[in-house]
Amino acid sequence: MTPTRWCAALLALVALGAALAPVAPVVVVLAACAVVGLGLADAFVLRRQVPQATRSRPPVLARGAKVPFEVDVTLDSARSVRVRQPVPPELGLEPAEAPGRSLRATLLARHRGTHVVPPAVVRSSGPLGLARRDRTVLDPTPVTVFPDLPKARRMAMARRTARSAEEGRIRSRLGLGTEFETVRDYSPDDDVRQINWMATSRVGRPMSNQYRVDENRDLLCMVDTGRLMAAPLAGGTRLDVALDAVAALAVAVDDAGDRVGAMAFDSAVRRVLSPRRRGAEAVVRALYDLEPVEEESAYDEAFQAASGRKRALLALFTDVMDGTAARPLIEAVPVLLRRHAVLIATCRDPDVVATAEASPGRLFDVYRSAVALEVLESRRRALAVLRALGAVVVDAEPEQFGAACVAGYVRLKQRARL
Repeated sequence: MTPTRWCAALLALVALGAALAPVAPVVVVLAACAVVGLGLADAFVLRRQVPQATRSRPPVLARGAKVPFEVDVTLDSARSVRVRQPVPPELGLEPAEAPGRSLRATLLARHRGTHVVPPAVVRSSGPLGLARRDRTVLDPTPVTVFPDLPKARRMAMARRTARSAEEGRIRSRLGLGTEFETVRDYSPDDDVRQINWMATSRVGRPMSNQYRVDENRDLLCMVDTGRLMAAPLAGGTRLDVALDAVAALAVAVDDAGDRVGAMAFDSAVRRVLSPRRRGAEAVVRALYDLEPVEEESAYDEAFQAASGRKRALLALFTDVMDGTAARPLIEAVPVLLRRHAVLIATCRDPDVVATAEASPGRLFDVYRSAVALEVLESRRRALAVLRALGAVVVDAEPEQFGAACVAGYVRLKQRARL
């Protein structure tokens, strides 16, 4: 309980009047006592008041998503009320406080995991405006933030719509696979492996086998949570961007009728979720609270654990920063390539690219650009080695990373690599 500025102003006015006017001291004392008494009465009224509040319970959020957030307070006989809602740094609230009995704001999820929204603070002044009090209302509320699964589902819906408009619902799953569909006339775009030589000799014109794209295949998302994935990128970390892409890829796998699972590793294998049908949500829930650790990633141990599985597509989400940092990955990846199709997904750093392409204005800028160019060239050589070994490499900007991973998966399906 504290006095307001109006109470302080009245006491200052009494003191000023006593200094400027010939007033008896007893009058000054009585006036001061009156102000203090009114302030105490105001404080007594505030003490008896118990604010009641309601808060919109934030739903499960997606990283980067904004949702409405409301706090409503019921408090009688208060001259003024102000509501403030603190939030942890992993969340953002705009505005965080507002005058009146209602706070209308927008809640932004900045980081994955489970975070706690603390109690709200209500500042109220008494009927006379001479005393104020801060009170906490409402209990702490947990908020769960997942990777951007709604965006992944929107991407999948857009792909389905585009396929239906271009080819029709039936032909949308036709392609080079192993499930025989029919024999049809040869098209110049057909793969030579599709030619049916017996039918061609029988009817006297080129004929092709039409296959359905394989379904019920396995895809395992392998997520690196080592120290390199803690680097800042696109308003989060590399791991944040990778998990958003994992969500997009998992939803695309669901849409294609395949099974999807996940594995997280750093210096050891931390989590394993076996591939399953309609497994996108399970994958997101299994990985949403992962955090990078300050340890080197043990690619050899994780790859040994994955190599014994039946043939599948292994999508590795990691950071290929330069040739030196990528050497353990290059040495370990042949273990996977002997049995599996491997897609290595890594995200470019727009800041490094911008530094390399910027026009230098000072000597320091020249040195900085030279270092950035050397890093990019070393990274390019490391990615070229991975491609030469037989891996499919996805290298994209953060905004297009999820879509690029899905496109790589679709290409592997069409080429019957999966």
